Amino acid sequence: SDPRMIKGARKLEAIDVESMLELAAAGAKILHIRAVEFARRHNVDLRVRSTFSTDPGTIVYSGKAGAGMEESVVSGVAVDKGQTKIMVIGIPDVPGKAADLFTIVADAGANIDMIVQNTPTGSDVVDAVSDIGFTLPKSDVKKVVAALQENQAKLGFRVVEVDDEIGKLSVVGAGMRTHSGVSATLFSALAKAGINIEMISTSEIRISVITSDDQVEDAARAVHTAFGLDSEIEAVVYAGTGR
Repeated sequence: SDPRMIKGARKLEAIDVESMLELAAAGAKILHIRAVEFARRHNVDLRVRSTFSTDPGTIVYSGKAGAGMEESVVSGVAVDKGQTKIMVIGIPDVPGKAADLFTIVADAGANIDMIVQNTPTGSDVVDAVSDIGFTLPKSDVKKVVAALQENQAKLGFRVVEVDDEIGKLSVVGAGMRTHSGVSATLFSALAKAGINIEMISTSEIRISVITSDDQVEDAARAVHTAFGLDSEIEAVVYAGTGR
């Protein structure tokens, strides 16, 4: 977790490469995602440490270094404020429309992160329409919106709405594979903190939610505490986001 945001963030002695890869992809800003991908591909363990202290840092294990180590249910919490949500409103609910939509997005050169489709509405099957929402990097928004508007007649949607005031919160841990109750703890913590959830996405070892950007840091602190990740020692940032 980012100690600049969460004062109780604690340094991990070790973390598995799969969890580190998910954290990097979720915006943790600890290691570049390509560095973690290469380490996993070539079964290389990484040691991450600060050049400003003698602390041994954290080992990211890919192979033998992690043998016999217990997997943390939740290893860390990551926040990403660099995304925008696009909602395509009133698109016909017929086979092939989602494929057409995301082909246009792909041809525009954008990478999609999270996707949600609302329940279709309409008087009958012929008239049924739905709303499809997705998130993507802020840098890709203009070209994607332009591409969608150029193809509005083909897709048949009513309007495109853009919301760039969002934040993504992710909790990651290899132990999610074998432990129940992670989702319940996450959503209970968010509810107690008064955080509204707009979108949800999951993988085998990650749960991500979209909230408003003015709530996402409060959400991260609440979730960090709920999973027992707080340290009694306040984190010291020497440079960047590390201790």
